[in-house]
Amino acid sequence: MDELNFAIIAPLAFINIVLAVLALVDLFKRPSVNGPKWVWALIIIFINLIGPILYFVFGRRDT
Repeated sequence: MDELNFAIIAPLAFINIVLAVLALVDLFKRPSVNGPKWVWALIIIFINLIGPILYFVFGRRDT
């Protein structure tokens, strides 16, 4: 049973970490975003899996 849990949780954890890192890198490279950068950083870090997706959908501003 533990192997099955790991097989399910490990890929989700990996996807969560990759999305968060990509979102944070993108956030700090952009000159401007929709809203304060520090708020988006908190959303990306503390709202797992959905936070980075919210940033990519609503936070990015086309420059």
